[in-house]
Amino acid sequence: MIKRPVNPHPHPVQRPPTPPNPPTPPFTPPGETLRPHPMPVRPSHPQTPPFRPPGMHPPHHPPHPPTPPLRPIIPPRPPMPPPRPPVPPFHPPIPPRPPVPPPPPIIPPQHGVMWDHGPGPYVVDISRAARQNNNYRQALWTGQHLQLTLMTIRPGDDIGLEIHPSDDQFLCIVEGQGIAQMGPSRRNLNFRQPVFANAAVFVPVGTWHNVTNTGRTPMRLYSIYAPPHHPRGTVHHTKEIAERMGD
Repeated sequence: MIKRPVNPHPHPVQRPPTPPNPPTPPFTPPGETLRPHPMPVRPSHPQTPPFRPPGMHPPHHPPHPPTPPLRPIIPPRPPMPPPRPPVPPFHPPIPPRPPVPPPPPIIPPQHGVMWDHGPGPYVVDISRAARQNNNYRQALWTGQHLQLTLMTIRPGDDIGLEIHPSDDQFLCIVEGQGIAQMGPSRRNLNFRQPVFANAAVFVPVGTWHNVTNTGRTPMRLYSIYAPPHHPRGTVHHTKEIAERMGD
């Protein structure tokens, strides 16, 4: 059994109360003495009422309602002027055209009369002249580098297979219908094309060619050679006459 040591002081020690610390004097820097307050505290003045501009309502009156914002005064628009009447468009007077003189009549050639209007200036209704021509071939105008002839081919007949070694040829069908044939040789006419009114046929130089009338009415046309191919003033009444003359 373990024995505990006996407490020599069974009762707690009663210590006297510690006195409170004395108040600490205010800190005074060295060399200075504590001075009283420089000036006594004055009593407060009575409250001054708030400043109110003249004409302002006392505070017990209700405040004025808020003033609406000012709007700019827009003057009324002046009345619109009445619409102007539409101005009619200006059309300058068109002078009357002078009357067109009728074309000169186509007079058939007579024996011993030169029926070639070249190489001077000349104007003609070529379609009318071609329709009034009844000759197989008739030179109408022959110049230095060009010649125009009129031709009429009977139904079932043709111009005749021919070649122009130094001339280009242009043919224009005015009336009738037929077939145009062209090729590099007499037996090789590989180009074949139907022709009709207002059809144009171009024959290059050195090309064999022929035009056959396949209709029931005479085919009338005009032909242009460049340069001229027939003598000036040539007139062949029929195809037989042209073949006898070798033209």
